[in-house]
Amino acid sequence: MWIRFAVLRLAWLPLLSWSAAAPAATTAPEASDRLAATLAAAAPSADREVIRLATHALSCVRRHGGEDRVLGVIDYSRPSTEQRLWVFDLQQEKLLFQEWVAHGRNTGDNYAERFSNRPGSLMSSLGGFEAAGTYVGQNGYSLRLQGLEPGFNDRAYERAIVIHGAPYVSEDLIRTQGRLGRSFGCPAVRPQVARRLIDTLNESSFVFAYYPDPHWLSTSPLLGDCGGANGLE
Repeated sequence: MWIRFAVLRLAWLPLLSWSAAAPAATTAPEASDRLAATLAAAAPSADREVIRLATHALSCVRRHGGEDRVLGVIDYSRPSTEQRLWVFDLQQEKLLFQEWVAHGRNTGDNYAERFSNRPGSLMSSLGGFEAAGTYVGQNGYSLRLQGLEPGFNDRAYERAIVIHGAPYVSEDLIRTQGRLGRSFGCPAVRPQVARRLIDTLNESSFVFAYYPDPHWLSTSPLLGDCGGANGLE
């Protein structure tokens, strides 16, 4: 079932340029800005600009058929020693989780520096993802992520980039080694919170992974005008 879901959710991408003129576009920015302000107030430790970009990307997905009820935001510009994952209930517009999250082994040490969409890179990926179902694998209970941005994260499923719990995500490790452990590219979280967080995100969610990468920021179809100059033609 998840495969059919992923295909349907990706089907809007080739239609971005056509949809840019839709009447809903006139009100989407205002709604996105209002939501961003509300979520930023609910999570004062988060960067307001990152939240604004996340809600902008979310509004683009919603314009093309998305009905996400949960938003996850990862700010990879922050060190792994800081809580840099926020999960919001979009219906009640409130914060549900604020957590530590690991990045890929080859993405950086304490700070993330490099990102990739390439299998075998052991790096994290940027951009917007949709939750694509849970399973139990070698890392236990996990949430598949379907990348929505060609060239940046659309090979996430192929790469098995999933949210899962990991013992190397802990405050003890932060105290002893000055950073979290690192994954093979997955946004891993604390084992104590993994199941609850995954079940929450599995309820129709959009996950936004941010880093101030100039190329991604200037070419992402979710961060431009959702189909115009920065979209897919």
